[in-house]
Amino acid sequence: MDGTLLPTFAQEMSRRTARALKAAQDAGITVAIATGRRTAYTAPLLEGLGLRADTPLMTSNGAVTRTLGGERIDRCQMEARVARGLCGLLRPFGVLVFTFDKLGRGELVLEELEKAQGRIALWVEANRNAIEVVKPLELALADGEDPIQGMVTGHLDKMRKAEQALKASEWSGSCECMRTEYLGRDLSILDLLPPGVSKGWALKRLAARLGVDRKETMAIGDNWNDVDMLEWAGQGVMMGNAAAELRTMAKMRGWKQAPPNDEDGVAQVLEAAVAKVSAAKVSLND
Repeated sequence: MDGTLLPTFAQEMSRRTARALKAAQDAGITVAIATGRRTAYTAPLLEGLGLRADTPLMTSNGAVTRTLGGERIDRCQMEARVARGLCGLLRPFGVLVFTFDKLGRGELVLEELEKAQGRIALWVEANRNAIEVVKPLELALADGEDPIQGMVTGHLDKMRKAEQALKASEWSGSCECMRTEYLGRDLSILDLLPPGVSKGWALKRLAARLGVDRKETMAIGDNWNDVDMLEWAGQGVMMGNAAAELRTMAKMRGWKQAPPNDEDGVAQVLEAAVAKVSAAKVSLND
């Protein structure tokens, strides 16, 4: 969503992008949304666009896949004991949050609301009704109370150090770590997931379920947590607003580059894809 489908600092899709998603779906292309956001924070942004209820949403960086209509397709959870261990390791680096697969208060659990308001104030405000404060955080992570995702967020340098600490720790093999960076805001997020889980993992499983060959898939992204998804897809597309290092990676790996999110980059890619599909149908009918 952020940095790809949404314009910078916006919480609403442009009309052109919304039209392109619908047109792609109408052309017979399966449109799937992959995001680090949880389902309840994603679905409202897609309402009123005319997308079908069976549109797949791969949320929490792939840990949960549901349809836009709310039907659960896939889910993977992190063991509570691992989550407790991550609390002790990562607490010194920034704001730590765990997400649970349930609706309402307690879906998001953290222990320092004031600290979060200082770092990720807009996120706190948008998710206030889902947030529960538990201190220490370990009390929310009793055995059997398994989260779907953890998140630690803070300044860029702090999160890079946190990632290094995690890789060097006893927990490195017990969870997946996906990094997202917003250089202009000096903000970074480390998403903590069950082992092997990622957007790419979720895309692979969804494609198998739908009977879609890997060669027939295209993935569009703008950040580090999109890399494995772009690698798995038959065609990767990096957004023009991605960091220079990611755009260089895209060139080396043969991925295409879309215009930036503020220029409706996704819409331009989808419009070209729809035109290609339409041309192919005309050719078959001739």
